[in-house]
Amino acid sequence: MNKERVKRILDVFDEMYPDAKCELVHQNELELLIAVMLSAQTTDASVNKLTASLFQKYRCVEDYANAPLSQLENDLRTIGLYRNKAKNIKAMAQKLLSDFDGKVPCDHETLQTLPGVGRKTANVVISEGFKVPAIAVDTHVERISKRLGLAFKKDTVLIVEKKLQKAIPQERWIKTHHQMIFFGRYHCKAVNPDCQHCSLIDICKEPKRKKYLNIKKD
Repeated sequence: MNKERVKRILDVFDEMYPDAKCELVHQNELELLIAVMLSAQTTDASVNKLTASLFQKYRCVEDYANAPLSQLENDLRTIGLYRNKAKNIKAMAQKLLSDFDGKVPCDHETLQTLPGVGRKTANVVISEGFKVPAIAVDTHVERISKRLGLAFKKDTVLIVEKKLQKAIPQERWIKTHHQMIFFGRYHCKAVNPDCQHCSLIDICKEPKRKKYLNIKKD
């Protein structure tokens, strides 16, 4: 991958979002894990609105493990896929108690043995919760990677992750992950991206966006 292209992209990210960070509100690793599990196909804002009361009601892993499933479902009703998320959170909490002394593991592979925890969720938890370098590829990161030529359109999520890990210095994986999310969430959106004011429009891989090059030159 072109090192100059990568450097330019990272420089733009640093200029636009120097303080990018995880927007899921949490106080500890358990709250982070649950918030990330809840965020699937749901906005962080919706999750934060829910967890403001959820984290007051459920204070520890035992609370989730022992809660009746119907009660947990009702408490999660305001977000999408709440039934499946309630089932996974309860099962995850029970496994934490039975296998990990109630503590969230800091190992990537071990985290993925928990119900409802996939590669992306594990990457977020180890990087944000334990400060272990990782790049979680969500819909924003995948879209930005492909639009900016950091990955090919046909690449799977895993291939995108591996390419980003190779191209980006490890010491800034966590920072860049958050910056890419901000860039995708607030600027290079899936629908109606702000191409007219984009500093990287000239390297965008979507042909239909090139029309904005003339606007920027005028």
